[in-house]
Amino acid sequence: MEPTRDHKNVEGGLEGEARRDYLHALLRDLRALERMVKEGMFERGVSRIGSEQEMFLVDSGYHATPGVLKVLEKLDGHFTTELGAFNLEANADAQPFAGKGLSDMEAQLSQLLQQVRDASEPQGIIPVLCGILPTLGKTDLGLENMVPKPRYQQLNRAMNEARGESFDFSIRGIDELVVKHDSVMVEACCASFQVHLQLAEPEKFAHHYNLAQLLTGPILAAATNSPLLFNRRLWAETRIALFEQSCDIRTPGLHLRDSIGRVSFGRGWLKGSVVDLYKENVSRFRPLVGAQLADEDDGIKALDEGRVPTMKALRTHNGTIYRWNRVAYGISENGKPHLRIELRVLPSGPTIADEVANGALWLGLMAELGPTIGDIPSRMSFDDARANLYAAARDGIRARLMWLDGEEMLAPQLLVDKLIPLATRGLQRMNIEAADIARYMGILERRAKNLRTGSNWALQSLSSMGTRGTPGQRLTAMTAAMVTRQKGEHAVGDWELARLDEREAAHTDYQKVSQFMLTDIFTVRPDDPIELVSELMAWERARYVPVEDDRGRLVGLVSFRGVMRHMSDIARGVTKSEMTAPVSSIMRTDLVTVTPDTGTREAVALMRQHRIGALPVVQGEHIVAMLTEEEFVGLAAKAVEELTQPPRLASMSPNPALREPTGD
Repeated sequence: MEPTRDHKNVEGGLEGEARRDYLHALLRDLRALERMVKEGMFERGVSRIGSEQEMFLVDSGYHATPGVLKVLEKLDGHFTTELGAFNLEANADAQPFAGKGLSDMEAQLSQLLQQVRDASEPQGIIPVLCGILPTLGKTDLGLENMVPKPRYQQLNRAMNEARGESFDFSIRGIDELVVKHDSVMVEACCASFQVHLQLAEPEKFAHHYNLAQLLTGPILAAATNSPLLFNRRLWAETRIALFEQSCDIRTPGLHLRDSIGRVSFGRGWLKGSVVDLYKENVSRFRPLVGAQLADEDDGIKALDEGRVPTMKALRTHNGTIYRWNRVAYGISENGKPHLRIELRVLPSGPTIADEVANGALWLGLMAELGPTIGDIPSRMSFDDARANLYAAARDGIRARLMWLDGEEMLAPQLLVDKLIPLATRGLQRMNIEAADIARYMGILERRAKNLRTGSNWALQSLSSMGTRGTPGQRLTAMTAAMVTRQKGEHAVGDWELARLDEREAAHTDYQKVSQFMLTDIFTVRPDDPIELVSELMAWERARYVPVEDDRGRLVGLVSFRGVMRHMSDIARGVTKSEMTAPVSSIMRTDLVTVTPDTGTREAVALMRQHRIGALPVVQGEHIVAMLTEEEFVGLAAKAVEELTQPPRLASMSPNPALREPTGD
């Protein structure tokens, strides 16, 4: 079973004759597939499993670092890139779905992860297994952090052209995230653990695919590990909403056209054969990238010559359609073609043992229910199966789910009473080692009974830290704790909560402005009255208020000192202006600004150099946060001086300007 990374080795855009040639090849592959199904050419009676492990790469401060190409230089062919230069994918070898297949998969994944550690840590890079990296920031998602490969560059161009405007993201959980982004790089926020199952009965593909769809929600409820994005507490598995929105290139508008996104659960139960699923992919989703195709890649020609088709055109197209359960065509080592289902809904982490346990649950249920469940559409509506997915994504282990024949249950009860026993029987049916069954099902039972998934561990860890430290410090501590615990022997159900003091080196807390900036800010417009600024400062105890124009661009800054000077001038008769005078008359426009990625040393130096007590934090022309002496310097200057400055500077007296700014 070869990995799916082959579809990444493609060329650039599709236009004119090149596009028509590619579509011609795509249709010929589809006809070849239809012929193979009719003639029963797929390998039967053999069940294999495989997996793909995605991860993040972080620096010593636990922030995303674009080091994948450097790390890959020291790794073998089991590894490949993903979209972001801070992402890495490892591909495990196929294992028989029998005997020690699951534990052998875990052993190899652990070995591959250790290879990444050995290759990356001498370079100051650390791998982390998580669905969404807690310390990831929006500034990490620039095109400079996209892997420089034609596939990714063309995907970004094609998807931007198809959409015609920025990508909008809106996710509401405990907190709310509403943000725009101008590229597909938001997809790089997501890391998954993908499990593959080669079907022993390819002629029953539709039945097994529908079963995989039915199981998706309950499996995800037990496995969530992505509750945070940009310091917002969102869904238990935020990846689901984020990935769907990051690849949604449907044109916004007021029409009622019935269409689905490139990332989706689908439209209904599959009828017919695997060909119908591929036909829907071709009919609903236009090709975004091309591939270099030779004569031997022609599917029909290969069959006529007695060869197994590579299906290169069809597989390339399929690689740009991200169904949560994706069909995969492959060629086994014995040269026979096979069909498999790829479960894409699972997040990366928290540990490899947790991931393999998640996979074992799905594989065991597929093995047990495949021959016993009967007609799936008669046992559950497709709408209920789809609703289960989103309930699990939002609420995780606490979700209320529908099961067969209209039975409704909480996820822990469903797991313990129904799914784990069924999966156990399925794994026994496949002759999986008894000790392995006990181990993986035990991991899931403890998780269900303790209500401790990766998502719950993360949220409970944040809650236990309270308001100690800054948000950036808390997220850094959580990421550091993940790294430490992933090197241990315990699955997440037995993890201790992260502690604020788990930062490996104190200086890592002070590397970026993003760890201290205040994002909950109030702004005014240039033509607002000064009276409004005065009241706003009193209400919110704010000493600095940014000024934005009608397009949300930062155009000035009003300080408390500036307001007081204006009031003094009025009292002394220096000016006849009243408090209804516009903000523009007292705002400063010669602003010193920083970005979220500005180093802490540089921010402190700017405050000293310009004798100011506030720095607007900007992205482009827009303000995203503020650094002031109250929110930043008063909290961190002493620690920064002691931990990050050279000794001769650390011993210097603090600049009085940091305590009492003389500027406006």
